[in-house]
Amino acid sequence: MTKAVEDDATQKAIKLGSAERDVIALGIAVAAIILFVGTGGSVMPKIMRAWMGTGQAPDTMLTNAVLLNIALLIFGWRRYSDLRREVHERRRAEATARQLAETDALTGCLNRRSGVPAIDQLLHRARITERETAVFMIDLDNFKQINDLNGHQMGDHVLATIATRLRETLPAGSVLARIGGDEFICAFIHQPKGPDEVERIATSAIGAVSSTIEEDRALVEPTCSLGIASTEQDKDENRPLDAEALIHRADIAMYHAKKTGRNRHFWFEPQLEDELRLRNELESAIRRGIPAGEFVPFYEQQIDLATGELVGFEMLARWKSPRYGLVSPEVFIPIAEEIDLISDLSECLIRQALRDAGDWDASLTLSVNISPVQLRDPWFAQKLLHLLVESGFPAARLEIEITESCLHENIGAVRTIVSSLKNQGIRISLDDFGTGYSSLSQLRSLPFDRLKIDRSFVSDLAREGSTTELIEAIISLGKSLSLPVTAEGIENPDVLETLRAMGHLKGQGYLYGQPEDACATRKRLAELQLLRSLARGEILAKQAITDTDGAELPQRKAG
Repeated sequence: MTKAVEDDATQKAIKLGSAERDVIALGIAVAAIILFVGTGGSVMPKIMRAWMGTGQAPDTMLTNAVLLNIALLIFGWRRYSDLRREVHERRRAEATARQLAETDALTGCLNRRSGVPAIDQLLHRARITERETAVFMIDLDNFKQINDLNGHQMGDHVLATIATRLRETLPAGSVLARIGGDEFICAFIHQPKGPDEVERIATSAIGAVSSTIEEDRALVEPTCSLGIASTEQDKDENRPLDAEALIHRADIAMYHAKKTGRNRHFWFEPQLEDELRLRNELESAIRRGIPAGEFVPFYEQQIDLATGELVGFEMLARWKSPRYGLVSPEVFIPIAEEIDLISDLSECLIRQALRDAGDWDASLTLSVNISPVQLRDPWFAQKLLHLLVESGFPAARLEIEITESCLHENIGAVRTIVSSLKNQGIRISLDDFGTGYSSLSQLRSLPFDRLKIDRSFVSDLAREGSTTELIEAIISLGKSLSLPVTAEGIENPDVLETLRAMGHLKGQGYLYGQPEDACATRKRLAELQLLRSLARGEILAKQAITDTDGAELPQRKAG
């Protein structure tokens, strides 16, 4: 017997016992009344006359029987009254418990347990009256930050205030439920062909949530993302939408509203569900693919533009997925960052790249891109140094590339990590220069070794009527700060000649060939005689690593 069944049986037994006690108490009282009427009618007058001295007292036994009857009557009635009061208190306690079980204590809204059935009832009423039902999924933006900066007491006040504002904004008869920490669902009936009405209510709800909230001289300006789903969007009479389906659709729309900038609303569209399903499949595939060794480094050549000589490679991530084929990093890198797997993925790729580059010529460098998420890890420098020691790759030949956007998230943490890497001999490049907001003071205070011009500026040189002033300014800035410059995205000879005329630069791009995997890169280097000779021990170690890449390396990574 399950616990739920046992609890139900216990409650029934308690109620049955209470009913039996009521019947017994009432039976005693009724029996006492009947007995009193039957015997007291003849005996009581005699007792009264004897008490007044005008008559003879009745038999003692009869007198005792009447007195006992009176006592039973009083006892039965009192017991019956007590039981009635007990039943009343129990029913009131049950009603209170039911309310607590169905209501969110903080906001007074329904909770998910009661909210979903309430929306189903709303849907039923709407169908009877031939109207439609709209559901909002509302999620507060950056609510964790509100708690972290102002404390959980302020966070609770914000939630309670927003719940009150939503009640005032929604139409009469609406359902409002809090289904998560900072998530609310709202449902209301609207007229057919009434998207304008729904849009107006959604806009009002976002405006109400976004108004400033003040508590103990602390000011909070919350915003929210709102997803909308309506029964009017699906007219399949054989499969009418229920509450769970509408909530699911509104949740998908809300997620899209967050992804497109937050503080806005978005209607559910069928393709959004397909996108979310693909996204979930990609997340699962990435989680499986990292320990399975599906993510591999590719290498893009870096050339000295003045001499045309190969001077190094930039490591680029690729995903050789059994299901999706060769996947571009533009697809999987943002997902890996969001699901907090970018550090594991990057470490796996860097480890393999350092091994691949172990027998490159000593003149060749290896550049590696670092995610902004990794720079939030205070142990990142130590992890990277561990990889260098593990592979035996010289720190002076490794170049870490960070983007300008990293400088604005936490300049103090970036400075600490960059300084730690520099102290070990690793070089640091500022990638995608010109697309962010780095200041001259940051360029002077942080020990960068190189600037990389973003490929978008280099690609513009191929357009007719384009000018070179911006790139020339970046190169001039690099010279003034004693920072060499690399140009990305060189794809045609005319752009190459233009860049050559601007000074001594490094360059990379598809003009020199597509990025290649480790095998193709080794073949290229062998043809150029840029593979150094290894000692016999190093050859055996490298062969052992190559032979076990499919089995031991994933286990070592997972450990």
